[in-house]
Amino acid sequence: MFELLATDTTSAARRGRLRTPHGVVETPIFMPVGTQGTVKAVHPDELRSLDAHIILGNTYHLWVRPGMEIIREAGGLHAFMNWDRPILTDSGGYQVFSLAKLRKIKEEGCHFNNHVDGTPMFLSPEIAMEIQATLGSDVAMLFDECTPWPCGHEDARKSLELTLRWARRCREWIDQNQPQTGGGAQLHFGIVQGSTYEDLRQRAARELVAMDFSGYAIGGLSVGEPEADMMRIADWTCPLLPEGKARYAMGLGTPPQMVELIARGIDMFDCVLPTRLARNGTAFTHEGTVNLRNNKFARDFRPISDDTHPLCQGFSRAYIRHLINTQEVLGLRLISLHNLHFYLSLASRARQAIEQGGFAEFRAEVHARYQLRPESPE
Repeated sequence: MFELLATDTTSAARRGRLRTPHGVVETPIFMPVGTQGTVKAVHPDELRSLDAHIILGNTYHLWVRPGMEIIREAGGLHAFMNWDRPILTDSGGYQVFSLAKLRKIKEEGCHFNNHVDGTPMFLSPEIAMEIQATLGSDVAMLFDECTPWPCGHEDARKSLELTLRWARRCREWIDQNQPQTGGGAQLHFGIVQGSTYEDLRQRAARELVAMDFSGYAIGGLSVGEPEADMMRIADWTCPLLPEGKARYAMGLGTPPQMVELIARGIDMFDCVLPTRLARNGTAFTHEGTVNLRNNKFARDFRPISDDTHPLCQGFSRAYIRHLINTQEVLGLRLISLHNLHFYLSLASRARQAIEQGGFAEFRAEVHARYQLRPESPE
């Protein structure tokens, strides 16, 4: 499943390879987010041209719409969305806790009214795993409870204990049903929770490792906690995770966050920033972020960046600014392609730097060039 190919001598950064039923994922890797079964405004062929090894889908959203009956009739999520490479699906737990109306968390699972039409629904560890088996994703995440920030130690402890009990139920369901996809066994990742408490994070890691999942994720990050806490959580957790299994930081992040977490031993990332900021006119470049809505780009006939996606070449900043300001769809498509190219290229450069012994220099370069706060429109 996961093969460790190289390690960095100056940090815990790893170069690896994750084998899934629908193909190989080279790590470190960034996963474009396709919550509703599509990466917003991007065609599957364009994702392939970006060399996206794997994309992310979401159990909750696809369960609510279009529903499992339709996806089952379509032959699974890969066939439904015309994507032949690996897919990772989130369990839906985070969306239940953040989006659902009138939710009530109990031992058996979560009762809630969905965010679309208020229909009463119920999601349990077993149902979450069954849905993901129907979707046919290559990597399925366990059903967990994501604690908010801030969260007191006692509340975080109770939440973690529920997550661990749910993880054991997921393990039992997997062992009993042995879900398959693409001619091979579906992979399953446990999720380390525990808020910002070292003892809870370490307990979660040890107990999940003992359950022997295909890989492990760090959850409950980027929910409002200071960035220093995010890094400390990775420092506490990564050393306790098996060297021979993939590690995934969920829902992250900015380029410096990604690079810092790679340095701590994380292999996989997903984040909505590339496409979300694109829809607001913001592009990532190696010199920082630029908001193309700004007046200073009205007569800027340079490309977004010298290193951009081939489909973006030939379009100037001035033209793309015009498209964004006139709400033409091509504008957000071009910036989305460019931003995804930036993130996937960043992951590729990280892989190369680890292999060639230049990760320390790459890490310093990203910090020196990238602005943590995206540029605001004038």
